[in-house]
Formats: sequence, C-alpha cells, structure tokens
Amino acid sequence: MTISHWPEQERPRERLAALGPGALSDAELLAILLRTGVRGKTAVDLARDILGKLGGIRGLLNAPDQEWRTIAGLGAAKRAQVMAGIELARRLLRENLVERNVFNRPEQVREFLILSLTGLAHESFHALWLDNQNRLLVSEELFRGTLTEAQVYPREVVKRALTHNAAAVIFAHNHPSGHAEPSAADLTLTRQLTDALALIDVRVLDHFVIAGHEAISASGIRDRESEN
Repeated sequence: MTISHWPEQERPRERLAALGPGALSDAELLAILLRTGVRGKTAVDLARDILGKLGGIRGLLNAPDQEWRTIAGLGAAKRAQVMAGIELARRLLRENLVERNVFNRPEQVREFLILSLTGLAHESFHALWLDNQNRLLVSEELFRGTLTEAQVYPREVVKRALTHNAAAVIFAHNHPSGHAEPSAADLTLTRQLTDALALIDVRVLDHFVIAGHEAISASGIRDRESEN
C-alpha cells in the first residue's frame, strides 16, 4: 500500500500541514524530503531504513557520500534532495552564529563544525573568525591535506586573521580516521597558533578535533587545568 492509500490524517504531508513539523517523527520528515518510496516500500519505510542504517538524525547529517551510496533504493535524485535539506540546516546554523555571540550557543558551534567537517575523505583545517563580540565574521577552510594530515602554516593563519580584521578565532580540523582524540601534534599546533596570533592581539578561543559525531577540544585547556 502506498502513502496515497493511507487515511489522510496519517499521511506525512497532510500531518505537517495540519499539525506543524514538530508533530512529525524523524522518519516522516525525511519521507517528505524523499517524496516517494521504492518498490515494496513507502517513503516512510525507506526513511526508517535510512535512519536505522545511518544511526538516526545525527548520523544522517554526518554520513559520508560513500555510505549514502550503499543504501538500496536511494538513487542520485533522492540523495540530492536529502543533501539539499542538510545544506539548509548547515546554513541555518551558520546564520545563527553570525547573528549571536557564539558562546551563547556553544552546542551550535559544535554542531556546525560537525556538519561541516564530518564525512570528508581528506583532512581539512578550518577557522571561525570572530569579531570583538564573539560573533562570526566568516568560516573558511585554511588548509587541506591527505587522508592523514594537513600542513598548517602559522604565517598564513596570521595573514588571514589580518585580512578579516578578526579579534578571535575558533579552529577545527577533522580526523578522517574516525578517532577524535587530539594528538600531541594537535596540542602543539594549538600552542604555536596561539603564540603567533597573540602577537597581533587575536585570541584563540578553542581548537576542536572532529570525527564521527564528536567534537573534542585540542586547546590543551584541560591539560593546563589538571596541572593546577
């Protein structure tokens, strides 16, 4: 039975129109993006399969392209529809960070970084440049590397800080290996960048390592606290 044969009050689109999106389940919302199902499965069935395979909404947002391609019945058109929805979510988070002091919504910062960096096959080093009220000026990729590393040059980072007239920055990079625990090299890099940017009065507020669904600080703050 297709969704069109369901009672009207049970169809996702009609439920959304009558009750609002908050009343729908994750699978129903995804089904609306998918629009149609596949042979033997409604759009809701397909949505449930996708969420189950990827590990829910967070997994859906962070899944690499190669994992999407393993889902039976999910062709290029449906992938494009879902990816467009994910990009809208990413842009909404970015707009919220632009409009507000980022420390008023620390979880949104992490979610934005996870959305931006999880699933990449290469290592990517990003900066969130902030003004003197900790509002986002621009998010940009500074360096891109291989599967295992990205070369980061403090001199180039200082140049970008001056270009944006930034007062502070949050750094982030991904670990394609899937392990988010910061390495000794990550901690050393953070100290080097902090020292270099201090010369032009730009504060390094944090440095996150992104892998999977995790964003772990590589700022060394916990290490310094444990020493006190």
